[in-house]
Amino acid sequence: MSHADEGPASVLDDRFPAMSYLQQTLAVAEADVRKLVHDPVELFTRMIQPVLWLVIFGQVFTRTRAIPTGGIRYLDFMTPGVLAQSVLFGAIFYGISLIWERDLGIVHKFLVSPAARSSLVLGRAISSTARSLCQMVLVYGLAFALGIHLDLGLGALAGVAAAVVFGSAVFSTFSLIAACIVKSRERFMGIGQVLTMPLFFASNAIYPLALMPLWLRNLSRINPLTYQVDALRSLMIVGGESSFGLIRDFGFLAAALAILVSIATRLYPKIIT
Repeated sequence: MSHADEGPASVLDDRFPAMSYLQQTLAVAEADVRKLVHDPVELFTRMIQPVLWLVIFGQVFTRTRAIPTGGIRYLDFMTPGVLAQSVLFGAIFYGISLIWERDLGIVHKFLVSPAARSSLVLGRAISSTARSLCQMVLVYGLAFALGIHLDLGLGALAGVAAAVVFGSAVFSTFSLIAACIVKSRERFMGIGQVLTMPLFFASNAIYPLALMPLWLRNLSRINPLTYQVDALRSLMIVGGESSFGLIRDFGFLAAALAILVSIATRLYPKIIT
């Protein structure tokens, strides 16, 4: 059969496989983002937690001065951690939508489509970043209102957005893996609750690594949230410093994402079995 007899999608697949893969990935992402457009209230409900951390917890601990944070206020120190927490808590429960869609038969339709399995996973990871970027805007607005010393340069904002995108993609993909394993909404909610607290407290979100006992510090060094917070702190706050360096921060997040996407791609079809 000649190319003239083939459909446009087939020709695109043959001549431009990378472009076809990108289109498949973005199509999955777009379908998920539409849900956010139809239900924006979810974003504002997720804003409650950052408000509590910054307005209550942060204000109290800033006054105590019990936690050494170098040359910046504790409230400034913890703001990147609160943003990372918002991203984590939003992304870690992202997998429940996969279980809902399986029950509705939507996942079956995706799986019988010619789309690559990895594009289905990446598309969902990309769509989760839309929520996280909206949360970033809300946290910035709150931080500005509280007088936190933000670096508002274009380079810093672009770097923060990149760290938010990477973190959201990592944790949403981790969430998809959990959904493929447990396959039940009730079990998934329990798993999500179990995962969020250890990930959050075994990181540098609300206290520096130097305060941790050695065993916890070692755990924090394999926690993606630690590297996301480290990048956010150096980019977001005036006077904030990176403990590992931005190259290592983003390199670790990129490596974690690649590994998790590979695992999720293998497990994705198991959600319907």
